[in-house]
Amino acid sequence: KGMNPPQKIPFPPEKISMSWRQKRRPGAGLYNLGSTCYLNVVLQCLTYTPPLANYLLSRQHSRFCHRQGFCMMCVMEDHVRKVLYSSASAIRPRAVIRDLRCKQFQLLQQVFFPSLRGELLTSFLVIGEFKPDLPGDAYEFLRCTLSAMHRACLSGSSDLDISSQGTTIIHQIFRGILRSRITCLGCKTFSDFYTAFLDVLLKIK
Repeated sequence: KGMNPPQKIPFPPEKISMSWRQKRRPGAGLYNLGSTCYLNVVLQCLTYTPPLANYLLSRQHSRFCHRQGFCMMCVMEDHVRKVLYSSASAIRPRAVIRDLRCKQFQLLQQVFFPSLRGELLTSFLVIGEFKPDLPGDAYEFLRCTLSAMHRACLSGSSDLDISSQGTTIIHQIFRGILRSRITCLGCKTFSDFYTAFLDVLLKIK
């Protein structure tokens, strides 16, 4: 109620499998390549999110991907398959780090986070120019990764309305809806506004 229904649905929710489609042992861990623990944490969390892993393992995206150059969905497909199919106890995520150096991803950072300054900007740009000796911010890396994956899903679909853009596999799994309500103190009528989000930043006291 109060939200426009999508005209198209790129990824219907009934196609999402919330449990693992195939039972498997835990995959390989990730070596820390300097101060890359914040990257590893996010990569492992995404790798072991069953509905996302099921989709990435199916290679449904890469089979139809027409993006030139960098594609975060394709990067994650390769990474998840390497982790879950590896017989090693741990692997080095060098391929992910190499791909995150590309100019397209640096541009994506600047588009999504143009106001970042100082230490936070330095740590965030590590993702693009990757310097393993500098610490990073897992939360910012997760935000940018999910946004990049979402945009990759929308590649070639510039005609989608706003509501339809919120039905990609990424939004179907991670999206929440924030309802804001304005109530008139006089007549008590109210108006609701809805905003989609992929993350919630909570303050810890």
